[in-house]
Amino acid sequence: MTQNGLTDQECVAASQHGDRDAFSTLVRRYQDRVFRYILRMVGSREEALELTQEAFIKAWQALPDWRPEAQFQTWLFRIASNTAMDVLRRRRVVEFVALEGDDELPGESAGPEAQLQAKQRLRALEAALNRLSHEQREIVLLREMEDMSYSEISAVLGISEGTVKSRLARAREALISYYGRKNA
Repeated sequence: MTQNGLTDQECVAASQHGDRDAFSTLVRRYQDRVFRYILRMVGSREEALELTQEAFIKAWQALPDWRPEAQFQTWLFRIASNTAMDVLRRRRVVEFVALEGDDELPGESAGPEAQLQAKQRLRALEAALNRLSHEQREIVLLREMEDMSYSEISAVLGISEGTVKSRLARAREALISYYGRKNA
């Protein structure tokens, strides 16, 4: 039986009963997003690959404790967040990995000046993101890059929705401030 047509909850339920194929389906669904998130948090592709694998191993081991009222995605991202944060705490350094912005840059038909301006704007945005605190950067990545709702971010980070909203507002203000200074 193919697992691709099953919902996350159905895959988790099957996985809880020992169905490794169902869990493999979940890994395939989320591995790229979890990897990108961890990569932006830790700054090293090799380390992000290891931590992504570690996060999925932790998720497999914790499956017996997963409850259907929790969204699998938020539960998994919480595990990924905790896995990355453990490494960052040991390192005591939080770095930002540059955005992969080639797909956001204008095509060659836009002309060299437009391409240069777009690259400069992307570098300025990266510099502004790099200046954010860890908490602010994490909120921005989850909201803007992973397109999570306030309630999903709340569940991932274990904080209230009000805290998510206030951190996101402060992060956006800081981004505007940093980005504005860079482009002034």
